[in-house]
Amino acid sequence: MSTPTRTGSAVSRLTAMIDDKDRYDVPPGDLLATQLEAANDLFRDRLAKIPLLENRAAEGGITSVRSREELLPLLFAHTAYKSYPEGWLAEKKWDRLGRWLATISTHEVKDVDLDGVTNIDGWLGALEQSGHYLCCSSGTTGKSAMMNSTKADLEWNRKEAMSSFAWGSGSVIGDNRMMFGLGPGTTVARNNAIRDALIEGFTDPDTEPFMYPVPPISIGQITGMVVLRKAIADGTARPAEIAEFEATSATRQKLMDDARTISAEALLKARKRKLLLSGMYANLYPLAQLVRELGFSGKDFHPENTIYIGGGLKGATLPDDYREYIAETFNLSPERTFQMYGMQEMNAAMPRCRAQRYHVPAWLMLLLLDESGENLLPASDGEVEGRAAFFDLSVNGRWNGVISGDKIVADYNPCACGSRSPSIRDNIGRYADQPGGDKISCSGTTDAYVRGIS
Repeated sequence: MSTPTRTGSAVSRLTAMIDDKDRYDVPPGDLLATQLEAANDLFRDRLAKIPLLENRAAEGGITSVRSREELLPLLFAHTAYKSYPEGWLAEKKWDRLGRWLATISTHEVKDVDLDGVTNIDGWLGALEQSGHYLCCSSGTTGKSAMMNSTKADLEWNRKEAMSSFAWGSGSVIGDNRMMFGLGPGTTVARNNAIRDALIEGFTDPDTEPFMYPVPPISIGQITGMVVLRKAIADGTARPAEIAEFEATSATRQKLMDDARTISAEALLKARKRKLLLSGMYANLYPLAQLVRELGFSGKDFHPENTIYIGGGLKGATLPDDYREYIAETFNLSPERTFQMYGMQEMNAAMPRCRAQRYHVPAWLMLLLLDESGENLLPASDGEVEGRAAFFDLSVNGRWNGVISGDKIVADYNPCACGSRSPSIRDNIGRYADQPGGDKISCSGTTDAYVRGIS
């Protein structure tokens, strides 16, 4: 078993374990002291750099991190990353959005050339030119959460993508597979870094990867669609907006339909090769149906195929056996099916093991909280249900601690797969989906502070 060596900083000792074969096999008790030392080092380094962190420390009376209890008041609610006034986007107040971003970022947001910026995609592009790579996600309100990242974060995303995929899929770097991206991409820098890492690490350099023949969708487009759907639902959308939306939707649906046929034909042409498939279940299921309709099934595909599954169903309604159907169609064995649990608010990925549990790596602290997000749940000998919070030692561009909106069942005991890291059951839910929504207690004061300073 590997434990952190005593050379170098606590942060570097833990993040260096990314290349260790036992990176998911260290009991949490063996790591806690080093993790707290690392958290304290990051706290001391970033206290004066991140205004919201300074505010949280003052509010909680925290001057150092010596325990998990002292770390708790320093965690940011996930809502902090969408705490800007929504009107600033519509009013194109890019300078104010930049000042807001600076309150939750490690590095100053300055010298951003805003000349010619007319929309959120243009603003994100201008930020990238200044070394700020935002990870964005859009919720049901259409308001994007924006998490600042640096080149160091993107390099980590690449490195961890290779490491976690190898562990969770049984693949090895240099596998010389042919990659199939089987779903529309996005313009998010982090997602692109992960895709590039999979191509670099596991595919045949002499074979061009197959990428879904549909233009990537931008954060601005996603946000615009969600906002317009909301306006249509409440009756405030203008007829011209609805007509444009319907025309755009029809065009994109035609592209998606054509892409499914093109993808199926390309898959069948390469079916004897060792493949690396990548996509989401919502796109993979109708593609599998089409392959079956064309008269092919798992017996026609290579027995060592593997797959990288990203995200959940994203609102799609599929049959109960959709996973088995996809696996049987493309000859995917359980041990070669990679799925992970993660979120845009942090870098770390938690790959799923053979026992269908997600494993927490050594550089990530799992903090299980009550529903309010105010209290750590007591230690237990078995599974415990609660709100997931994390402290990710690999994050560079923003604060490392976040209280999520996820309801999880976690266990700090060894997993049935044999790994001894903390693990999370594969039934993750969202507090926002409960009656009454997500009532995380610290979100209001955090949002008020960030709005006030920006």
